[in-house]
Amino acid sequence: MTTQTAALADRTVSRIGYGAMQLERLHDRRDEAVALLRRAVELGVDHVDTAEFYGFGFVNDVIREVLRPEDDVLVVTKVGADPNPGGHLPLRLAQRPEQLRASVEDNLRSLGVDRLAVVNLRRLDTGPGLRPEGDQVVDLDDQLAVMTALRDEGKIAAIGLSSVTLDGLRRALPAGVVCVQNAYSLVSRDDEDMLQLCAAEDIAWVPFFPLGGSFPNLPKATDEPTVHAVAESLGVTPSQVGLAWLLHHAPNVLLIPGTANTAHLEANIAVSGITLDAEALARLDGIESRSNDVAIG
Repeated sequence: MTTQTAALADRTVSRIGYGAMQLERLHDRRDEAVALLRRAVELGVDHVDTAEFYGFGFVNDVIREVLRPEDDVLVVTKVGADPNPGGHLPLRLAQRPEQLRASVEDNLRSLGVDRLAVVNLRRLDTGPGLRPEGDQVVDLDDQLAVMTALRDEGKIAAIGLSSVTLDGLRRALPAGVVCVQNAYSLVSRDDEDMLQLCAAEDIAWVPFFPLGGSFPNLPKATDEPTVHAVAESLGVTPSQVGLAWLLHHAPNVLLIPGTANTAHLEANIAVSGITLDAEALARLDGIESRSNDVAIG
């Protein structure tokens, strides 16, 4: 089995972290949200991914309550979108430099910290989801300028990118990039070249939708007969196989599966103990990759 820690920013973290977005499903059951995040820390999670627009600030508030300095958990947040209560979608794009700065300030305040460890710039150039229009179409260099300024000011410690193209990543490398979050899974491997560039540059690859698309008509790893066959042979679930494949595929992959269910949390973290032999990997590698580059209006 591959090593179960990897580099992220200036830290070494467990390769299975926790994506906190699903905590917003527990908005009316705050005690359960608090207990779930505490359980994640007990299980060894030391990398949590969040955003101010998750639950309109609720998720950050729970993180602020639960995580203590002695837990030594690396919290990664993102900018590029803001909460949009009452809107058609729960978020609105916030790509302009002044909006990125304001979003950093919002995250500092809601997380109750003086500096954000890692901030992902959500570009929305690729993958499933929204696309910028009008004044939200902003040049990457202008965004990187404000992100590096915020880093120089000590408000953020490190910069990541999300939903970025290969060309965009190459342009951003001189600014210093510690991680990339793009949609990527066993069944959607469009960004293979970018993953390999990240590996060569010691940049963590943190896929969202790690089991495939959450939107309609996007491929899902758990729909694949081969995934089910491998899972049955190992006595694990298809979801666990899809996540285990990612860990085996490249050493710089970090996972942040999200859930609002404690049993699912424990199953996700148990993936670190699953070994895929050469035959299983060959069968899984042979699954067709389909694009998930779909714009959502």
